[in-house]
Amino acid sequence: MIGSRCCPFHTITQSYPSSTAARDPMPASDTATGTQSGAQVADLSVVVSTIRGMVTVDLIRAVALALPRTTEHLIRDRVKFRVGRIVYLAISPDEASMGFGFPKEERAALVEAEPEKFFMPVPSDERYHWVRAWLGALDEEETRELVIEAWRMCVPKKISALVP
Repeated sequence: MIGSRCCPFHTITQSYPSSTAARDPMPASDTATGTQSGAQVADLSVVVSTIRGMVTVDLIRAVALALPRTTEHLIRDRVKFRVGRIVYLAISPDEASMGFGFPKEERAALVEAEPEKFFMPVPSDERYHWVRAWLGALDEEETRELVIEAWRMCVPKKISALVP
């Protein structure tokens, strides 16, 4: 069932061949456990502060891949970031928007408060903890916060505590 999808958080795929040495999404980490050293996690603020300007996929990738246990996958023309098999962040094929994990109890208030930035997921995905945002309307700090908070929804508290 390569590429099949049961929900936005669970996608069964084989994005990378068994030999990923040339394309390892976490080259400086322990790929057997998916963990990264504390020094790499501490460098997250440096990564974000050195990239200035409009929010791009490269900025999102830098923030996401600096987080422990995160892997990047290309699934149906969408760049997705996962912890294990749980997708917490996805970028649209046209790179104009991103979907991210967000408590569904709070997303209606988020969308109502800033409809120029945030919008609801497609009706079939409304049952999941997911919301979407226009990349052009987000600033760097807000993007960093959204990515990290979506990631926190997917990792154990012990791992989450590694990132300020």
